[in-house]
Amino acid sequence: MRVLVVEDDTRVAAALAAALCRHGFEVHRAAGAAEALAAPSVDMILLDLNLPDGDGVDLCRRLRRDGVEVAIIAVTARGEERDRIAGLRAGADDYLVKPFSTAELVARMEAVMRRVRPSPPRAAQVGDLRVDLAAHTVTRRGEGVVLTRKEFDLLACLARDPGVVVPRERLLIEVWGTAWPGAGRTLDVHMATLRAKLGEPVVIETVRGVGYRLAPGA
Repeated sequence: MRVLVVEDDTRVAAALAAALCRHGFEVHRAAGAAEALAAPSVDMILLDLNLPDGDGVDLCRRLRRDGVEVAIIAVTARGEERDRIAGLRAGADDYLVKPFSTAELVARMEAVMRRVRPSPPRAAQVGDLRVDLAAHTVTRRGEGVVLTRKEFDLLACLARDPGVVVPRERLLIEVWGTAWPGAGRTLDVHMATLRAKLGEPVVIETVRGVGYRLAPGA
């Protein structure tokens, strides 16, 4: 998922961007309203309300008025009730007061995207690879690929958002329900077997130190 962090404090923005990258997000940064308006299209904006060239509430209102389709979470030190109400009425999908943990922020981001995104497709097509999420079947070049339950669950996690890095910790939690000592080796073995079954060219890429992604051009 592509995220724009609108924050004028360089240290805060860098720390937040680094944390989000570790969770598999593609992060862009803007130091003010003008930069935010000129930024590339993203799925979500994390918007500080105290900007050097304008008020974040006004920016939020303008984005909604212009019909920009993007999820917006206000992340700000303004914690008064009137500020929260103003932010939400301006079009923010959620409002988070600083300081906050990365875990809470990511959870809120996921919750917002579940609300604003349409229901996920029942099948994912990535190049010549088709993953039927409802029927639990996989085909490549029209030929069926037999997978174990864990292998299919791993592939499904990647196929829901092709091209996006899924962190190792998230894969372990979603497929095994927990992350235990030595779990990384189990994940790597399953991924190696899954790659072998899917054949060449390789469709699952390793992002060292982060996780895995399904190559969108597979």
